[in-house]
Amino acid sequence: MHSVTATRGGLGDVAAFLLDTTVLIDLLRGRSGAVQRIRELRDAGVIPYVCAVNVEEIVRGLREHEYDTARTLFNGMRLVPLSSEEGWRAGEWRRSFARRGRTLAQADCLIAAAALSVRGHLATGNPKDFPMGEVVVEHWPTGE
Repeated sequence: MHSVTATRGGLGDVAAFLLDTTVLIDLLRGRSGAVQRIRELRDAGVIPYVCAVNVEEIVRGLREHEYDTARTLFNGMRLVPLSSEEGWRAGEWRRSFARRGRTLAQADCLIAAAALSVRGHLATGNPKDFPMGEVVVEHWPTGE
């Protein structure tokens, strides 16, 4: 079991965590590793964040019986609004990495920009999708 380190220095006294869609899927499906990590965050006084991109990705893949659970899950989290600042940052990352021969997904760049805007860590099962040096990425293995 991997534990979560809620460090100081984010919003207020406790760091913020933005949950990537991979983590949200594990929570939605009740996988024990993700559930335990969220408990640790909440015990440390951290309310996780999501952004509209995460919500869209989850809703797009919902199974019929998961709708109520998904709404409850999102109601327990903070939403990072995406503004032109996050769009600009995401676009700069995509352009910069493309010049070096690496294509980054628009969704991943917007999610990373959202995490950076709240000075938070990004929890994901796919850390390779987030190579931006400015973003603190924590690997939460999927399927646990």
